[in-house]
Amino acid sequence: MYIDFKALDPMQVYVTMTQTVIPRPIAWVLSENAHARYNLAPFSYFNAVCSEPPLIMISVGKKPDGVYKDTRVNIEKRRDFVVHIAHRGLLDPMNQSSATLPAEVSELDELGLDTVALQGSRLPRLVDCRIAFACECYEIKEIGGVPQSLILGLVHGVHVDDAVVSKDAKGRLKILADRVDPLARLGASEFMTFGGIETRVRPK
Repeated sequence: MYIDFKALDPMQVYVTMTQTVIPRPIAWVLSENAHARYNLAPFSYFNAVCSEPPLIMISVGKKPDGVYKDTRVNIEKRRDFVVHIAHRGLLDPMNQSSATLPAEVSELDELGLDTVALQGSRLPRLVDCRIAFACECYEIKEIGGVPQSLILGLVHGVHVDDAVVSKDAKGRLKILADRVDPLARLGASEFMTFGGIETRVRPK
């Protein structure tokens, strides 16, 4: 079966892409709004894109009424934000945080999520996330007909829970992925939880 994107409308393309580019990591993004309240929203068009400088990218669409999403507005105006990697136990609150709420309403208050200070950031991190990146807006690009906002974030540092950190045989830092237990996005309403691990050495 070959699916010709030229024969599809934008929503059909979106549905097809989100069911074939799988699994996708999820950025659970905390930002601050004009009311000094914290916004929290998940984005699965997300990944690391550069190491020098260290950059991550999230792609943010628009609200149903066509205006910019709060995350995009907050990052553009206040520059700093925090990207969390959620684990299996946070699936329900992470999913609930995707609801469209008034800009002045904080998802943290609605969901009863606690925060703690994050080194390297003016903003806090979620207590219950095992990984949190302290980010600053590096650049925002708009592409496509919607348009979509591509937000590049400069990573100042990352909090990693001590319980998921080890060292390899050469004494180098090793993040234990099974202990992070990250969530990943599939198509439709599906998510993937962490499964088995297989190791292959990259050929030279």
